[in-house]
Amino acid sequence: MPPSPIATVDYHTGGEPFRIVADPPVPIPGATVAERRLRAVEDPDVQALRAVLCSEPRGHADMYGGFLVPPDDPGAHVGVLFWHKDGFSTACGHGTIALGVWAVDTGLFEAPDTGSVDVVIDVPSGRVTARVHREGGRAVAVDFVNVPSWVVAREVPVTTSRGEVAVTVAYGGAIYATLPARALGLSVTASDLGDLIALGREIRWALDDSEHAVHPDDPRLTGIYGTIWFDDLGDTGGQVHQRTVAVFADGAVDRSPCGSGTCARLAVLADAGRLPAGTVLRHDSIVGSTFTGTVLGTVDVDGRRAVLPQVTGMAYRTGEHVFTVDPHDPLVPGFVLR
Repeated sequence: MPPSPIATVDYHTGGEPFRIVADPPVPIPGATVAERRLRAVEDPDVQALRAVLCSEPRGHADMYGGFLVPPDDPGAHVGVLFWHKDGFSTACGHGTIALGVWAVDTGLFEAPDTGSVDVVIDVPSGRVTARVHREGGRAVAVDFVNVPSWVVAREVPVTTSRGEVAVTVAYGGAIYATLPARALGLSVTASDLGDLIALGREIRWALDDSEHAVHPDDPRLTGIYGTIWFDDLGDTGGQVHQRTVAVFADGAVDRSPCGSGTCARLAVLADAGRLPAGTVLRHDSIVGSTFTGTVLGTVDVDGRRAVLPQVTGMAYRTGEHVFTVDPHDPLVPGFVLR
């Protein structure tokens, strides 16, 4: 039975929710954020807390959030464990953007009325930055500067219920399978969402135990996190324009263009030569929200060519909650009806 009450502050980034628990009411020990994630996965009390906030009737199948924890060292301002209905993820761009706005909104960090401030955050995949831009005393945009991202493999054959398809696997803080929706006769639209979810799950599970799902340096980051579907909308005037939807975990849908997924797509496009200097990726979501992505530079990561990605978006506060858990409630910690 999770402790009660549980205070949260909720945001959305491009339509995707992010529920912030600044003071988790159960201990989550560990020397680093990555270690705390592994402890959280194994701790029934932390899992119960995640489930009660994520599941119905307090959440829903596509709910997302984070527990704030201490950073790895004084070089970062805060640490965070990202969670969803199926567990704890290694990275989350939309959550990082929301945390940046939250940190400034709450006065945790001093910020100029007009100007920028960097909020440095330790996440399970490494150290990232939310660069919050303000005008007239309010946040207007956040640059999510992510960990190095790279292409894992191209033209990986996957057999689905609609036939075989070739996917590209890429890392952007989490490992994704990416492919055009038209490859299976679909488009990134609400009318095709049911098929995108079902086939996205098939692709993820087909690859999850393969060699392409193995992180080369850190086994804690191993596994296919999701499937990214995209529609190409044209390359014009220094801009690559795509519409996208990420089906992550076990069939959850990202309403935003997906921050870490956008980083994976930047790696793929840069590797294909479609992002020369000065080119911007306009990444639209299935609900019409937009992130923009750019490559800040390239680095060598143990012999792999990786890009340094930046994704720009904005988060907005939707409310504050104080959740209670009735010890006599037979539906605690909750349920997911999909």
